[in-house]
Amino acid sequence: MARISGVNIPTAKRVQIALTYIHGIGLTSAKDICEKNGITPEKRVSELSDAEVIKIRETIDADYMVEGDRRRDVAMNIKRLLDLGTYRGLRHRKRLPVRGQRTSTNARTRKGKRVAIAGKKG
Repeated sequence: MARISGVNIPTAKRVQIALTYIHGIGLTSAKDICEKNGITPEKRVSELSDAEVIKIRETIDADYMVEGDRRRDVAMNIKRLLDLGTYRGLRHRKRLPVRGQRTSTNARTRKGKRVAIAGKKG
């Protein structure tokens, strides 16, 4: 099992897909990493040599913000919005959708379980 940026990468999957298990690396970034290191798209993680894994690890460390640093950066950005008192910050504080979605009917993921209000009907 390959370990990159503190994450165990699944060995049975293709390299591009397996790299997306690292927080901060999506499919586009994974494709770029494979191109830079000369790894074919069909190659599986179990077929990688130790040298290729080390090259991937060095590329990610040099060029990408991943895992703990990335999570900390996102948390600091949200905290900055909260401190400034922006509209987006207020939406974060109230645990409502931030990007303009409707809340009258949907937004259950963000708002949580429904709460009945007495005397609403009629």
